[in-house]
Amino acid sequence: MSALTGYSRLLVAAAMLLTLAACSTTTDIAEVEEPAAPPMTGQTNDPAPGFEKVVVGSEQDFILNVGRRTYFTQDSSTLDSVAKATLDKQAIWLNSNPQWQVKLQGFADDSGSASQMARLSQTRADTVMAYLVSKGVDANRMWAKGYGNDREVRDCTSRSCKVQNRRVVSNLRTQRDSL
Repeated sequence: MSALTGYSRLLVAAAMLLTLAACSTTTDIAEVEEPAAPPMTGQTNDPAPGFEKVVVGSEQDFILNVGRRTYFTQDSSTLDSVAKATLDKQAIWLNSNPQWQVKLQGFADDSGSASQMARLSQTRADTVMAYLVSKGVDANRMWAKGYGNDREVRDCTSRSCKVQNRRVVSNLRTQRDSL
């Protein structure tokens, strides 16, 4: 029994040493802790690989950080809240970068005759231009051209695919080009 008691004492002593070792100062703990990892939100302040050298105010900056496409619903030239949010960002960027001119290219899908799609695509481009002007962008810096359904992004029949063709693309230019 005395051997068991000696063994028990040894266990108690070991437990006490472990307890004392665990009672280190917070400074000691902070020195060995790893830095906290950034949150896993998918959003960082670092540019994506390959885009580290994008210059603020450049065409790449506009495309990557603002967005140049405005989408519409079928047979409509009405701006929805998503389109307005895109155009609001474009207006802020364009007002901050007056060296750029903008060619607004309107497009439509194939849900009507060629002449109807040409008119709709022009109306869409004109609508985008009017909205940007309402947000302070000088009308003399922009021009609008409708292309109908001549330049589809994708030739497809599904409704979710066709929406890609119902758009206005804001293309930056250093000088006015032909329509």
